[in-house]
Amino acid sequence: MRVETVMLGPDTEQYAGDGIKRASLVEIAAAARRLEAIGFDGITAPEAGHDPYLPLTIAAEHTERVKLATNVAIAFPRSPMVTAQLAWDLQHYSGGRFCVGLGTQVKPHVERRYATPWTGPPGPRLREYVLCMKAMFDSFQNGTKPDFKGEHYQFSLCPPFFNPGPIEHPNVPIQIAAVNPYMGRLAGELCDGLRLHPIATFRFTREVLVPAIAEGAEKAGRSPDAVDLIGAPFFALARDEEGVEAAKLDLKQHIAFYASTPTYHSVLEFHGWMDAAAELHRLSREGQWKALPGVITDAMLDEWAIIATADEFVDRVKERCGDLYSTILLDLPPSLRGDDDWLSEAVAGLK
Repeated sequence: MRVETVMLGPDTEQYAGDGIKRASLVEIAAAARRLEAIGFDGITAPEAGHDPYLPLTIAAEHTERVKLATNVAIAFPRSPMVTAQLAWDLQHYSGGRFCVGLGTQVKPHVERRYATPWTGPPGPRLREYVLCMKAMFDSFQNGTKPDFKGEHYQFSLCPPFFNPGPIEHPNVPIQIAAVNPYMGRLAGELCDGLRLHPIATFRFTREVLVPAIAEGAEKAGRSPDAVDLIGAPFFALARDEEGVEAAKLDLKQHIAFYASTPTYHSVLEFHGWMDAAAELHRLSREGQWKALPGVITDAMLDEWAIIATADEFVDRVKERCGDLYSTILLDLPPSLRGDDDWLSEAVAGLK
């Protein structure tokens, strides 16, 4: 199992509505060097209030081995050409270590936060977006005449002046975020990886998304193993049992933030938790962010999270994830992600 982590990820205060931290270029460079030295296979950057591509440019300069990925960049506010150019340049700058991870977000955020039109159902639109990007990559590398026409996007013009031209590592992996079966099938058919949203429980992943990936792969005539299944489970993790109990409270804030969004309610419906889903949505609409965790029970938490002390961590992860994910993303609490010795041992133990 490959092991990656997140750089500049949101913390509990951000989920609770208390603002976003900032990092300097010097801090980003130092963080990237440190994570590579610890032994991670990959470093990701989220789009959680800041652009995800910019810090990866700094990381590319200050690392040599680790894969770099957006986790995830929101597709629709950027045209396929904007994303393709960013991905192409980052693939070049990193020497072939970049993966573009894309997500759709939900309609209210795309329209009202990103100020971008919502032109149709997100799944078919993202499918077209991916195909358009692939046509662009082909044009960049091989000079193929642009000839992509879809309902939402067209690519029919790319004069030599604007074509970035071939690079040494032209196969830019495309990964997409998924919660629902359509996106699972899309990943299986067209993509190099599926980035599981942490709101997807272990059981939902096994029973809903893994079969969807296989269905899409069969349509494309390829093996499901061609798709890197990247899990990002929630963790309630601390050095001792007392700390674990406190970590569970923090984690309920994180989970409730996502579970309040109707787009993710397919997971809650799968588990029979629609009363909780309705209450979470109501509280979020009223801006009662700090009241959300009270809706998440310990039984629900156990479906979503790996709950462990630091000494138990590796064994617990292997028990729940070892035969499920090909890559795992570790988004750990500050007290442990700052402990280089423990983190090095944990990363090595999971590989």
